[in-house]
Amino acid sequence: MDLRYGVNPHQSARIDASGPQPLRLLHGSPSYINLLDALNAWQLVHQAAGALGGPAAASFKHVSPAGVAVAGEPDATMREVWDLSGPIGALTSAYVRARDADPKCSFGDLIAVSHPVDRELAEFLARVISDGIVAPGFDEGTLEILGRKKRGSFLVFEADPGYQPPAWERREVFGMVLEQEQDLLPVTPESLKVVAGPALPPEAVNDAILGMITLRYTQSNSVVYLKDGMTLGIGAGQQSRVDCTRLAGAKAANWWLRRNPAVRELALSDGLSRQDRLNWQVRFAEGDITPGESAVLQKAAEGALPDLSAGARAEWVGKLEGLTLASDGFIPFRDNIDYAGRYGVRYVVEPGGSMRSEDVAAACDELGMTLVHTGIRLFHH
Repeated sequence: MDLRYGVNPHQSARIDASGPQPLRLLHGSPSYINLLDALNAWQLVHQAAGALGGPAAASFKHVSPAGVAVAGEPDATMREVWDLSGPIGALTSAYVRARDADPKCSFGDLIAVSHPVDRELAEFLARVISDGIVAPGFDEGTLEILGRKKRGSFLVFEADPGYQPPAWERREVFGMVLEQEQDLLPVTPESLKVVAGPALPPEAVNDAILGMITLRYTQSNSVVYLKDGMTLGIGAGQQSRVDCTRLAGAKAANWWLRRNPAVRELALSDGLSRQDRLNWQVRFAEGDITPGESAVLQKAAEGALPDLSAGARAEWVGKLEGLTLASDGFIPFRDNIDYAGRYGVRYVVEPGGSMRSEDVAAACDELGMTLVHTGIRLFHH
């Protein structure tokens, strides 16, 4: 089957559609990257739902997740941002929580959900900017709603939950064919071995499992911060692990800052789109608006900007607590732990085995964190 284009528009692309396939295209014309996103995202939510026993959702961009979550109650900020009133279904809540993790990066995402799309979710998705969705089924009438998105170009993939991949996967790079076994190692609570600090509470066990499954489908090196069944920050594709830790921590801090009253009170023109409003809230929360941006924001704001000093930001971030940090590879130095401590991390989950494991354990003990070794590296390239 021919694809719309390859990794770049000047590259032709196709897939071999002979034999059993994990996905079936129902609508639209995908590109090479769309397929990579759909395949990775579906595996992530399918495994997360199986491991945690409920609906899961992911928001994918450029072959890594921007946000991942299981079903749960949206908080007041999510309800305000996404125009939610009254109770919502589990599947919709999972996607709202996933998208709200990093809404700036989720703009134009490839959505994955673990359960069939119902009408409520389809109608919600009609109001957000996304490129496509992968799901194991679609309730009556939902395909018509989704098919109208993006002027009829919205991508819809149906996943086969019963599909079994070959024992070995292969790819060709620059004329060389590489093969390796599929990464099918189970991720379970039994994988979590506490080596420092008190035992993990049940909610942290679930966050650890969700974090490990998320890392399995995130470009390495990668680190993820989680709380209450959702990712708050994902640092992906960095050459240095501490850069992953800092990036994911900054994203988690920004998620929390969006809950600050000053950010929520930022008055913006009704003429702005939801995404423009979100982007300004994110930039205002980050606190490093450029002079050029400041002039534009002043025009978009209705009245004076709320007062949110650097000190007030730091004080607010200091209230973030109870987070789980998961790392796809071992933590090599204690600086990762020191940075994690700035963002309320209480539980650290990593493979273990670095030459400085004792230093890492000592840092966790010093900062009151529980350190968990899994013995499982989860690189993804």
